[in-house]
Amino acid sequence: MGTYILRRILLLIPTIFFVTSIIFVLIQLIPGDVITNMLVDFQYRYTERDMADLKERLGIDVPIYIQYLRWMGDVLQGDLGRSLYTNRSVTEDVLNKFPISLELGIMAIIASLVIALPVGIYSAVRQDTVGDYIARSFAILCISVPSFWLATLIIVYPSIWFGWTPELEYIPFREDPGRNLLQFFIPAVIMGMYMSGTTMRMTRTMMLEVLRQDYIRTAWSKGLRERVVIIRHSLKNAAIPVVTLIGLMLPVLVGGSVIMEEMFGLPGVGRYMLESIGRRDYIVLAGCTISLATAVILANLLIDVSYAWLDPRVRMK
Repeated sequence: MGTYILRRILLLIPTIFFVTSIIFVLIQLIPGDVITNMLVDFQYRYTERDMADLKERLGIDVPIYIQYLRWMGDVLQGDLGRSLYTNRSVTEDVLNKFPISLELGIMAIIASLVIALPVGIYSAVRQDTVGDYIARSFAILCISVPSFWLATLIIVYPSIWFGWTPELEYIPFREDPGRNLLQFFIPAVIMGMYMSGTTMRMTRTMMLEVLRQDYIRTAWSKGLRERVVIIRHSLKNAAIPVVTLIGLMLPVLVGGSVIMEEMFGLPGVGRYMLESIGRRDYIVLAGCTISLATAVILANLLIDVSYAWLDPRVRMK
């Protein structure tokens, strides 16, 4: 187990190198640059000499590979660099904003499981009944409806019909835990609905496969109650592919958080990334990317390790 975990952690190095190098190149291909944005935003009448001086001061007057190697040198020392636009420490900003994105992500995963598991289990146990068809249709609906479209409806129409809108100004948890959780509830459910559609279908498929196994027939023949057979004997053995699917959907969750944070005024890492793209601040974008990529990889490692708990036959090598 220890060797397996160490090997997976070592795989972080080439993955992070690959991801950040792509980000560094792609951000350079976007029209415009951070220097022009800064001078225009501050309404400063600039000359070519002003731009050259500013580039030299920010360290972006050298080829991109040199900029990247300099930045990676700072990363290896635990420093994500400083924003080209605001000169703020990216490490501090990410540490301040990451708990917001983490809270949204955890609530979205919980919402998806609360929706998906009961519906998926019911659909499998009551196969080919009216309830099964309704559950399968609901799963397809969750997959098909765009999250940003549903979020727009929730923000716009209640304000027109009832004069109410979701809280769009961030409320820290330490100031008001109740309002904070309520503020995260709607975007988390919206994100969770999209994730729940695929999870529902996978839960149903795996439950149907497990329910046809001989040991389940034996459990039924012993006269065990349905709840005991489903929860104790079936669900745990059907959970590994479902847990794997959740790990595969974590990058989708990260992408969805960018949209939800912007629409609901949550100052998390996703919104920070969106702002950095608009400013062409590739140091911030790379710092956010490396943080989120590391979080996704470590979460998938935790999911892989959980296989041994779900099924004792699994051995990590």
